[in-house]
Amino acid sequence: MLIERYGFAGGTSTQMLDTFYGFFTPGDEPKKVVSGLPDTIVDALSSTGDMFLRPNTYGAGTGVNYNPERLKYVWDKKIVEAGIQLLLHTTLVDVAREGTERYLCILWNKGGFCKVAAKRVIDASGDADFCHLAGFGYEVAGEIEPAQSMTTTFRMSNVDLDTFKKAGGKQLLNERMKAAYESGKYALPRKEGSVHEMCQQGCVSTVAVKVSDLHALDAAELTRAEITGRKQAFNYEDFFRNEIPGYGAAQIIGLSHQIGVRETRRVYGEARLTKADCMAGDIPHDRIFLCGAPIEDHRKGDQGADETYWQYIPNDGVYGVPYGTIVPRGSEQAWVVGRCFSATHDAHASCRSMAQTMSMGQAAGLAAAITLDRDIAADEMNITMLHDRLTEIGAILEVPKRIADTSRHGWANNK
Repeated sequence: MLIERYGFAGGTSTQMLDTFYGFFTPGDEPKKVVSGLPDTIVDALSSTGDMFLRPNTYGAGTGVNYNPERLKYVWDKKIVEAGIQLLLHTTLVDVAREGTERYLCILWNKGGFCKVAAKRVIDASGDADFCHLAGFGYEVAGEIEPAQSMTTTFRMSNVDLDTFKKAGGKQLLNERMKAAYESGKYALPRKEGSVHEMCQQGCVSTVAVKVSDLHALDAAELTRAEITGRKQAFNYEDFFRNEIPGYGAAQIIGLSHQIGVRETRRVYGEARLTKADCMAGDIPHDRIFLCGAPIEDHRKGDQGADETYWQYIPNDGVYGVPYGTIVPRGSEQAWVVGRCFSATHDAHASCRSMAQTMSMGQAAGLAAAITLDRDIAADEMNITMLHDRLTEIGAILEVPKRIADTSRHGWANNK
């Protein structure tokens, strides 16, 4: 059974963004470091012409740009084809134990309260809601180091991209955004931002809004963040229409389903990914996927400006993430995947890309199935067995030697 609080699956991939990062390492010799089930999602988008590859604005590597509305349908099809019982518009509200064999997950939806007796649970809530209610330990972002800022993404239509490019494109945009920030004319929250073309003709998507110093686990503060994010979005609309060539007739046609939250709770796992692990480029024996994404920390700058801090992975530019990072400490029947997995703030800022979080999901799903088949605990996993299962579905566990094709339509050439 899959529980989802919104009316569609996909989490951040369908609620806020339109680009998968983390499939490719950055640099002049990119490597494709993620495959398996994540590839089947991109393949489905490719089959209908709803994706293309594009460089990242600031150098995080090639992104897989996609149509998020089509992706909602792709997730539906994959879930239905797999025979999964899906409950949309359903929220987890409490967790209890039924002996040592099951977790009782208390749910609420329009039909009222109900409970599910689960032999295994994978927490992909982003906020570690299950782990919180089940009593597993975690760190709250902001308690030790500043939490990454939140972002309301928005999309604009009727953009003349040819005019924009001829006028100076991204360089011009960066110059004018910095000038607007410093002058205070448009009350922009930052000096720089990401604006890129979408699959839909004449449309662009942004990662420009920045909301800091508010906590997404507090309903009142999250409400303020939502309102602030929308206000900033329309400040940007005024800025684009008045200051950027090609945007004179552009309008916002969509805001993210909710404000994008980068980190809240990060669970303490049987292993914990640290910045030192990332920068060492280690490929541990119990790895379950690879990551080559740089540390990308969205936070408040020294002079009050919200900016992004980057640090790249040295040498091969790739590290492996151990199995224990998705097993809550002391867990026998639960896993945690997505942005609430076990990592320090800096490591999390590298390993939270969607290709990696999808890789966590496929590893946790296979691990859960193996533990049921073998009647073993989550922390008793035979890593060789899990590696075999991951390899069978095409996951990449060794740093590839082949240079990837990251041209606009090069996705199919990386098989």
